[in-house]
Amino acid sequence: MRRRRLRWRLRRLTGDMDEGTRHRDDPPPGLGVGIGWRPEIAGFVAGLPGLRFTEVIAESVHRDHPPSGLTALRDRGVRIVPHGVRLSLGGAEPVAAERVAHLAATAELLRAPLVSEHVAFVRADGMEAGHLLPVPRTRAALDALTDNIRRTCAELPVPLAVEPIAALFDWPDAEYDEADFLTELLERTDALLLLDIANVHANARNRGEDPLVLLDRLPLERVAYCHVAGGRQHEGLYHDTHTDPVPAEVLALVRELAARHRPPGFLLERDGRYPPAADLRAELDAIAGAAGLAVIT
Repeated sequence: MRRRRLRWRLRRLTGDMDEGTRHRDDPPPGLGVGIGWRPEIAGFVAGLPGLRFTEVIAESVHRDHPPSGLTALRDRGVRIVPHGVRLSLGGAEPVAAERVAHLAATAELLRAPLVSEHVAFVRADGMEAGHLLPVPRTRAALDALTDNIRRTCAELPVPLAVEPIAALFDWPDAEYDEADFLTELLERTDALLLLDIANVHANARNRGEDPLVLLDRLPLERVAYCHVAGGRQHEGLYHDTHTDPVPAEVLALVRELAARHRPPGFLLERDGRYPPAADLRAELDAIAGAAGLAVIT
């Protein structure tokens, strides 16, 4: 039953809801390569006629006054994933009902196939951190995450994918490594996985570990889609900036992931210092090449 639900959720994302229309041995159509929608590059995104999916920060969408460029993409048939940044799923307190309601309403407004959020917390005891903070990899933290994800999913009209963050530090006294923590979380909640390849690279580099070890231990069949982004080294740590070009090491990980289990789609994240359109196109083409996918026409 669980595998059947998982297949339905991934088919909902790709739009492959009628399996009878294709041969059973044909690969699912997937989503290809997308780019995150931001107001600063809305014109560029709108000018990609072959774009099949995009992502928008859920908290930036006003239910009564959504950006016209975003609704135009929706009406064009582009799949839009609302990506939450402020639910604080990893917090000790229950998720705020109004925040979950906004995420659900945004999904309905944009006819989203799913929504996504982070394995992180952003507030504690009423104080806002202003950043995505890593959760301790302990049983208590896993219990809190499980409860909050279940509460959230109960109010959502679509499936939820959760994203492990890039962390500049790990809390002490961990009871799980990252692979075991994420695997148990997905098993407990039946959520999907938003796998950020840049975060895999950042965490492995900062911990002095091999990123392929994590890839080989994650349940890759649960991946809904992937993020790809750039970063830079600063004061001995690699920062997931979203303002720098995607490095060769991250593209190499995209190739490794595609060789193991190709997810439905790869999405380029850019959040500032936007380069010229030609450079953005080159990054999308590079991701497509690494993943063995067709470029956006």
